[in-house]
Amino acid sequence: MNTPISFDNTEIAFAHKTNKELKEAKWLYSTMKYSTLVKLGTHLTPWVIQMGLPVKGLIRKTIFKQFVGGESLTDTSAVAQKLAKSHVQVILDYGVEGKEGETSFDAARDEFINVINYAALQPNIPFISIKVTGFARFALLEKLDALIRASNATSLVSCYNAALAKLPAEEKQEWQRVKARMQAICAAADKGNIGVLVDAEESWIQDPVDALTMLMMDTFNKSKLIVYNTIQLYRKGRIGFLKKSYEAAVARDFLLGVKLVRGAYMEKERKRAAEKKYESPIQIDKIATDTDYNDAVKFCMEHLDKIGVVVATHNEKSNLLAVKLLQQKGLPLSHTHVHFSQLYGMSDNITYNLAAAGCSVSKYLPFGPIKDVIPYLMRRAQENTSVKGQTGRELSLIKKEIERRGV
Repeated sequence: MNTPISFDNTEIAFAHKTNKELKEAKWLYSTMKYSTLVKLGTHLTPWVIQMGLPVKGLIRKTIFKQFVGGESLTDTSAVAQKLAKSHVQVILDYGVEGKEGETSFDAARDEFINVINYAALQPNIPFISIKVTGFARFALLEKLDALIRASNATSLVSCYNAALAKLPAEEKQEWQRVKARMQAICAAADKGNIGVLVDAEESWIQDPVDALTMLMMDTFNKSKLIVYNTIQLYRKGRIGFLKKSYEAAVARDFLLGVKLVRGAYMEKERKRAAEKKYESPIQIDKIATDTDYNDAVKFCMEHLDKIGVVVATHNEKSNLLAVKLLQQKGLPLSHTHVHFSQLYGMSDNITYNLAAAGCSVSKYLPFGPIKDVIPYLMRRAQENTSVKGQTGRELSLIKKEIERRGV
């Protein structure tokens, strides 16, 4: 008989936290309830850091401690070891964003490979996360995306090849360097048997990222899952993209790796669509997003022989759906082609209760110097203010556990 999972069990959810840590989390989430305060903080913090004002200590002890694994790769070790005690794994994310130039791109490639080599020596780190914008010029991705959209070819890869043919010689060479960096990263992952989760980007640069990731899967996913693409279901039509990706995997005989997320750029996407007067790529409402997300989970569960899926969501219903489908099929919750993940510092009630039930689950753990991970931290602060009920849910669970402990 299958034992039901409850995401209301705070004893399991917060067993890893001391009373002091619980109270610190309560204070932080209580602060993030105030949207005006968060808005002011997200505007001022990057400027304050840039000016060199002495605020790093405060950031390190509060929001950085809550959402980031440390300033260096070795700093993440203590966090990973603590998570492992509760059977929670780690997805390492080198949290540097927004750097440009060939030297910076090569440095990012080397750092991604360094993270892979480190993860390969650890028992608790099955995946790392990468961003193609970490080693490719944004404007080049944007140009390629526009050319891909303008192509009349029948498949994404065909459109991609047609788009490449239209690039000037210098930019073709630049793109070859991007592709070579991606191949070097995936080859290191293949050697170390570490999964590479390729992050989703803005919709107007996503097509070349999808095509490049598909080509890497065709190379490295023949006999095992190494490369995973990220599909944002808050975008219209992505369930169709998932199905076409599956068809390509069947036709080319490779394993399709997918990380399913709802999305992270909603406000930016809608604003750009309005400014440039095109139809917003974002779903009309949350119900449509939830429907497509759950349909994507169902589709992946129906094709686990060919798909490896990371259910990366803080939505309790979607996580329970994935568990229920595994149970209905009589499959183990630790199925090698099914993994669950939530961001470090959030939704511990989901992560730790899934782990206690025997699921393969991880925390997405960014690391990097404070000044470099500020964009990530600001998104977490904004997310916890803007996502309906997220802060309230986190806070109510923390308060419930504090009350249960009587502290």
